[in-house]
Amino acid sequence: MYEILKYEILTDNIFLMDVKAERIAKSCLPGQFVIVRSDADGERIPLTICDYSREEGTVTIVFQIVGAGTKILSELKEGDYIQDIAGPLGRPSELTELPEDELAEKKILFVAGGVGCAPVYPQVKWLKENGVEADVIIGAKTKSLIILEDMMKDVAGNVYITTDDGSYGASGMVTGMIEKLVNDGNKYDVCIAIGPMIMMKFVCKLTKELGLPTIVSLNPIMVDGTGMCGACRVTVDGEVKFACVDGPEFDGHKVDFDQAMKRQQIYKTAEGRAYLAAKEGKTHHGGCGNCGGDK
Repeated sequence: MYEILKYEILTDNIFLMDVKAERIAKSCLPGQFVIVRSDADGERIPLTICDYSREEGTVTIVFQIVGAGTKILSELKEGDYIQDIAGPLGRPSELTELPEDELAEKKILFVAGGVGCAPVYPQVKWLKENGVEADVIIGAKTKSLIILEDMMKDVAGNVYITTDDGSYGASGMVTGMIEKLVNDGNKYDVCIAIGPMIMMKFVCKLTKELGLPTIVSLNPIMVDGTGMCGACRVTVDGEVKFACVDGPEFDGHKVDFDQAMKRQQIYKTAEGRAYLAAKEGKTHHGGCGNCGGDK
């Protein structure tokens, strides 16, 4: 059992929790995720680690209500206990593997859309702790959906806000801000985009035209978190990958976003899942009979 030490409502349906999970806090790195089960009968929910404290033995999770599982999780409060938290899972951000001298020379731009701020924050914070101040674009449909702004400003070099309706920050999409920054003479070595699939698709379309290498995190399409359900199956550079096992980060210019988004829609129904399993055969799963772990 894992105690909830802090509970905060960020927006109408986005929540933040600090949870006591010492073993996970000791070893996790930016880019990784955990699987949460609110009670003994609860569903498994993969959630990106938003922050962690090795000293206090806590991890921070941020989640949006999208179904029954996250609705039940949101009803827990400070002092309550989460049944299970497994992790850290997934591959850490590539940035954490760079030599210090190479990292120090990097000029990095992050693009966070909506709840995508949660996985962006620990990477920006880790960079700050290692002497690198990254620029961050935060985008949302409207002002009330902007999250973690103050936390991000504490660790980023510059933070740029955009809203689709112009209610806060610059009016328009995050792609418009990327274009503006580049046109103003800012030079970046890499862009890291995390948010809705449609946002990441158009960010990658633009950055490819700009010649700006781009990494995306495909955690939005994860369901099971172990590769066994087939939900996060994606084609990257012509090869079948699974976001939860092989990622969640990939070269954004090599991801087939149209196929991934089409699969998302099909996967929503039992009939759709059965169709995909029949169509994709042995490549439908990434952790059950396909990885070799059962041999």
